[in-house]
Amino acid sequence: MNDSKQHKSAFRSAHVEAKDAEQGVETPQTLDPAYRLAFQDTEFLLRPDLRPVRFQLELLKPELLLDEANIATTFVFYGSARIPEPASADALIQMAATDQQRVIAERLKAKAHYYDEARLLARKVSRIPPDAEGRRQFVVCSGGGPSIMEAANRGACDEGQESIGLNIVLPHEQAPNEYVTPSLSFRFHYFALRKMHFLLRARAVAVFPGGFGTFDEAFELLTLVQTGKVRPLPILFFGREFWERVVNFPALVEEGVISATDLDLFTFCETADEAWDAVCAHYAGSEEDPLAGC
Repeated sequence: MNDSKQHKSAFRSAHVEAKDAEQGVETPQTLDPAYRLAFQDTEFLLRPDLRPVRFQLELLKPELLLDEANIATTFVFYGSARIPEPASADALIQMAATDQQRVIAERLKAKAHYYDEARLLARKVSRIPPDAEGRRQFVVCSGGGPSIMEAANRGACDEGQESIGLNIVLPHEQAPNEYVTPSLSFRFHYFALRKMHFLLRARAVAVFPGGFGTFDEAFELLTLVQTGKVRPLPILFFGREFWERVVNFPALVEEGVISATDLDLFTFCETADEAWDAVCAHYAGSEEDPLAGC
């Protein structure tokens, strides 16, 4: 935390106390885990009973750091971790060992242009200057991983701007992509807290073709807007052909499980230009326009 934001106190700081605690006399009492300061005792913090505390910490840490970075609003990118960059698409096909793998590789190649569209959209939104109070608007935010997420962070980097990555611990090895700003690269244990941080500052969300993770994030957002938990915002589904092939939206209306007006919660688009036009149209004349005063 910045020194300017720390309150002066008569008590010694936790930093000083923690440092002093590491320099003690070694006795059977001081060597026992029970003697450790609670906030330095990892085994204690990882107990099932401490889950509520871990929830709070995972909510609080990114919130404080994003506040300190003066980030007011974000432009969130959801999408597959498997769609290749166009330059790598042919190599993916060449690696296919079976006919089925080749068909899948060709379909991924057909979606590779969305990498470029995500990168271009991120470049567009990264050109928005801070507002009159110096608060940063439409800061690019992705899941911090490869593919579409990488394209988003890369687009911001192209413009010399910082961007956010919200990574998560998974059983298989995963690391943030190289374009995420290190000081805005966060790691989560809980999917629920990660998804909350995606939306706390979001003023627009681009949803590119993706799998279970993209579905989870996108349809939770639609549910939150549908139920009034989140104010309406631009939700941009890239790739109408893909989405209408994997989800029969009209059938949901016909079955009576959603209303016809629920289909107006999101907009189909194919290009970064279409997406940006939809965002500008949504906020035109709005009191909550993130672009106002920039």
